[in-house]
Amino acid sequence: MDRYDLIIVGGGIGGSALATVMARAGARVLLLEQSEAYQDRVRGEWIAPWGVTEVKRLGLYDLLAGAGGHHITRHVTYDETRSPEASEARTLPLGFFAPEVAGPLAIGHPHHCQTLFDAAKAAGADARRNVQVTSVAVGPEPAVGFTDETGTHEARARMIVGADGRTSQVREACGITLHQDKPHHWFAGLLVEGADGWPADLQGIGTEGDFGYLAFPQGGGRVRVYGGYALDQAQRFKGPDGARRFLDAFRMECSPLNAHLAAGRPAGPLFSYFNADSWTDEPFVEGAVLVGDSAGWNDPISGLGLSITYRDVRIVSELLRGSDDWGPALLRPYAEERAERMRRLRFAAAITAKLDMEFGPAAAERRRRYHERAAADPSVALHGVAVMAGPEVAPAEFFTPEGRAHALGETGAVA
Repeated sequence: MDRYDLIIVGGGIGGSALATVMARAGARVLLLEQSEAYQDRVRGEWIAPWGVTEVKRLGLYDLLAGAGGHHITRHVTYDETRSPEASEARTLPLGFFAPEVAGPLAIGHPHHCQTLFDAAKAAGADARRNVQVTSVAVGPEPAVGFTDETGTHEARARMIVGADGRTSQVREACGITLHQDKPHHWFAGLLVEGADGWPADLQGIGTEGDFGYLAFPQGGGRVRVYGGYALDQAQRFKGPDGARRFLDAFRMECSPLNAHLAAGRPAGPLFSYFNADSWTDEPFVEGAVLVGDSAGWNDPISGLGLSITYRDVRIVSELLRGSDDWGPALLRPYAEERAERMRRLRFAAAITAKLDMEFGPAAAERRRRYHERAAADPSVALHGVAVMAGPEVAPAEFFTPEGRAHALGETGAVA
């Protein structure tokens, strides 16, 4: 039976990043990935400035930059309650949210995964593809059973890491409960190519009518676009022409640049899913720890999946490298930091969804008043600071009912 320091189940972003960092530190790492080739599953391709800081702390920034990652340096929020010129007059530079970070980092997800998986192998990890995990045992003698092209195997380790996504097999084996909020709207994503007229350094968000959008350029005329719509419109973009109808929804008077998105070509699948938060109270047990989506995720409206994952990897790797005792007590600081981090990000996402993904006259008026108040008082927009600079940067008092009321202009708001 093979023995390792770490067995990491899941060779996506979190698993491959952790395998790379730990193998570079001299740990014996087994990395198990189910897929033969990474596919476009409409996963995040945007790392917030605070997430880029985490990438740098892990020593992975040069790797991603060399693999084609590029920075987005400007942001515009468009809205049906004001003219395009008024929105663009408030263009936000994105280089001041984190020290020595030019702005969010964009890199295609399948290529991102492959880059990190290759780096893990180069660092000395035993990295395997086309693996089916058949059993996971946690406790004082952690073990994983699996099959691959060479046969059936069982391996033991000091610790198992669950980096196997939202339906985590490791989380189930640990008996860790996943909590989920009630969904509040649909969200769909698509990679578009041929959108050369959309500036490669500009991310956009906007709402008009019954549709809200986000656009994150990937370079080379490619843009990852997302659209939000009401829960009662589940069939809106179904069918063989769904992708074309989805892109047509981006044609907005408030955001003329969207014409370049609508004229683009689908370069991958269109996936729709609920927008909601999910979290775990304590993402570890004896002999195992969860990172990334396995441990719970933030509402995709904020686009923070990669940033959350990279912080998970950074904290867990630092704890493991800093101690010879890998007992449960070692991971408690990770659990405590993550619980508060995710609580704050749930709070920020709820405000974002209320502003950007609710429709109709009352919602439009709420946004109009928000834009007016935020221009005069930056504290109204602290949820955006939490998203871009990190949840710990906004003051603790913001993450209260009074802080929410202040952001949304509701009765009882504090000054």
